Amino acid sequence: MTDTSADLDRLSPRQALAWLGARPVLIAALVAVALFVFGEILSPGFAAYGQVLNVLRVASFLGIIAIGQTIVVLSGGEGIDLSVGKVATFAAILAARASAGGDEAILWSLVLALGAGALIGLVNGLGITFLRIPPLVMTLGMVGIVQGIVLLYTGGQPAGRSAPLLRALVNTRTLGNLPGILYLWLLIAILVVILLRRTTYGRWLYAVGANRTAAALSGVPVTRTVVTAYVLSGTFAALGGVLLLGYTETVFLNLADQYMLPSVAAVVIGGTTLAGGSGGYAGTAIGAVVLTVLDSILVTLRMEESGRLIVNGIVLLVLLSAYGRQRRLRQ
Repeated sequence: MTDTSADLDRLSPRQALAWLGARPVLIAALVAVALFVFGEILSPGFAAYGQVLNVLRVASFLGIIAIGQTIVVLSGGEGIDLSVGKVATFAAILAARASAGGDEAILWSLVLALGAGALIGLVNGLGITFLRIPPLVMTLGMVGIVQGIVLLYTGGQPAGRSAPLLRALVNTRTLGNLPGILYLWLLIAILVVILLRRTTYGRWLYAVGANRTAAALSGVPVTRTVVTAYVLSGTFAALGGVLLLGYTETVFLNLADQYMLPSVAAVVIGGTTLAGGSGGYAGTAIGAVVLTVLDSILVTLRMEESGRLIVNGIVLLVLLSAYGRQRRLRQ
């Protein structure tokens, strides 16, 4: 038995709960496993290998979109990006139109989509840092702006299909009988964790999120760090939208709009503090899986979409209220 295991054995139930409460990533992982078990009880086969892979594939879209949300929340200053869903939709529409359903222009379509996402994120960041517009207001206003651009660009009738290579990446099983998108998600997740934990920018981000005044006095470029966070948020939202296009194979006006609030919920479930400066992406990735499994269970129960939206809203409210209580206890 390891020293850690021995220490846990000596803890009282209350101390054990406190130990577990300090490890939100572990809690999120346990919740994900429990939901799979509950789903299997409700519907035998729910936790079968193929079904688990399908859940993870669907979770990858939310997980990738939530990368930027995690970075923005970590930056502090009540950081949040409510435009991620609409940005993802716009990026998918651009990619579908640019690729024209073929592989020849797939690279150009990806560059165009990611560039558009980064540009929108840049505008968000500049509005928040230089015009002092609150992040909630700025990014919510951007939702309306991007919606208008989408309608102007498509005439209200988006057209286009995903490139075959994109569909293959998302839907075709490769090495180990796993969809290629899961390997891509894992690779991106590793790179993001390295970015946050092992790079100068990551250290700046945590410092800015913890205390912007102290960070500025320490020589951290606060404005550049915050603007970059929103640029990354727009870029990852766009990437998630392009990958979602490979799953749906076609586009429509509200393709990824439903990811706006779940991206925030995934961040909170994963243990990233909404005040900024504490948390990370590993928890967010697991939070995306938790929300996807929960939605799959509701579908298994044949709950209408309206009911699923209500449940997801309640989950988000409970998470935010729990966070608020935790924050009061710390003060």
